[in-house]
Amino acid sequence: MIHMTELEDVNCVKLVTKLGKAGRTVYMYIVDGMLIDTGPVILLEELIPFYQEHSFNLVMLTHSHEDHTGTASWIKENKNVPIYIHPKGIEICEKPVSYPMYRQQTWGIRKPFEVLPVESTIQSANLEWKVIYTPGHANDHVSLFHEESGRLFAGDLYISPETKIIMKDESIPMIIHSIRKLLSLNFESLFCSHTGFVPNGRAMLRKKMIYLEEIYAKVEELYNQGNIAYEIKRKLFPKNYKLIEYSEGEYDTLHIVTSILEDIKRKINI
Repeated sequence: MIHMTELEDVNCVKLVTKLGKAGRTVYMYIVDGMLIDTGPVILLEELIPFYQEHSFNLVMLTHSHEDHTGTASWIKENKNVPIYIHPKGIEICEKPVSYPMYRQQTWGIRKPFEVLPVESTIQSANLEWKVIYTPGHANDHVSLFHEESGRLFAGDLYISPETKIIMKDESIPMIIHSIRKLLSLNFESLFCSHTGFVPNGRAMLRKKMIYLEEIYAKVEELYNQGNIAYEIKRKLFPKNYKLIEYSEGEYDTLHIVTSILEDIKRKINI
């Protein structure tokens, strides 16, 4: 399903996929002739009329995950506009899909597509945007910031103020570092790729940083008391989320703990 609203001259495109009773939501945005992310290929037939009715001069991808890049190949073949991503995402985009089956069922199987490396800034029709490298959720993740309007497009860095479960490749310490980087900017409007427009975005992003810093401190305290990763997980995150089983462990509360422990051990060995 596709729903579109307009906020602050930004076309917010809400995309909802269905898998059984579960729904998954992801957003695309069009601002000043720039499309930010392309949605999942499982919704391509619904998105084609949207792409035909709306014009944009370029595509900027926040990262290479398939729910953000799924229809990029169709755009490349039919709209003939440049598509940009952080250099670390180029090889991922240009190769055939290699992500797990549950994600293919949820988002579809995206095709490879040609993509260009983004630099430290990107020019939409009339505005220059800072491209800020913000890894943690993905190694090629970027956020987009327009200084004059105070708009921040944060990709998947926010999602919610209290993270309870993450993917195996995510890093809580890197996410904390990336959030600190964004909080050094003078923004108020925050557009998230899964939550949509976040009112009072600076305060909400700061709330998430404080929460993650507290989790980091609790993990460190329990580790120093002699607890191993699974014991820390059980004490801090006792809930057994269905997504853990459904993703065969790619998503797990344990990954929050292990990513923090890796950082703690790294600091000890420096």
